Amino acid sequence: MSTKIITEHPAWRTTAVGERARLVEHEGAAWLAVWNHRSEHLALWPVTGDPAAEQPLVDYTSPIELPVAPEQAMPLLDELVRLGTVARLNNPSLWDAILTAILRQVVAAKQALRKHRSFYSAYGRSFTTAAGEFALAPTPEAVLALSDDEFAVVGSKFNRHALRAAAEAYLDRGEQWATLDAESLIKELVEVHRIGPWTARAAAADFTGDFSIYPHGDLAVRTWARKAAPGLDLPAHEPEFEALWRRWAPARTQLHALTLFTLTWGSNDLNGHGGPNRL
Repeated sequence: MSTKIITEHPAWRTTAVGERARLVEHEGAAWLAVWNHRSEHLALWPVTGDPAAEQPLVDYTSPIELPVAPEQAMPLLDELVRLGTVARLNNPSLWDAILTAILRQVVAAKQALRKHRSFYSAYGRSFTTAAGEFALAPTPEAVLALSDDEFAVVGSKFNRHALRAAAEAYLDRGEQWATLDAESLIKELVEVHRIGPWTARAAAADFTGDFSIYPHGDLAVRTWARKAAPGLDLPAHEPEFEALWRRWAPARTQLHALTLFTLTWGSNDLNGHGGPNRL
């Protein structure tokens, strides 16, 4: 059975030789991840730190975990099953997950990608790797030191209040947040100024790898479901779509798989569908 990787996080880039690559921060060290689509293998190398250190976590989800849904859903499920097993490099940095979710607020996918890369390139920590130049997230301290003009120059002035509030809260409670289960983490994050349920759920899913708590009515999920199965008559509005999604996948593992596979199906789309996102 084939394996596909989900590359929904904006840090993923296509290298000069057509591979997908990303830099992540794991236990204080930078790691380069490179997905070879021909061999269907994710390689991980430490850019800094101990070469013998434990690698970041990669999850694999089998199509067996997809729901046994009513006949109405079969066109979508038939398309998703064709992906084979889905691999996901879980985000080992909770701070990066929060920062990324905030930068995705209220913009379409292509704009969020540009904002993310501009913000990280300008204020993050840069590294030269075998796959090219990459930047890790700016530290909370670096974010708090930015002026309004510095946010504006990289297109993130709208997010400045949320980013500052998140940085202050993370410095105060980030270590404790990282120990929480997904639901408890969401409850903590929504207490932060300018972090609403969408942002909290997206960040928690990115960090924990549990897509049963992702905002399932998100426009990205709705868009990819329609594109994967254009003959389906799916609800246009978020509450109705999420209710249908949960009926199709009543078990938590099924809900995780259905959402993960749908986002994987669309994660390499180049047309910028899937936005704007909410707070």
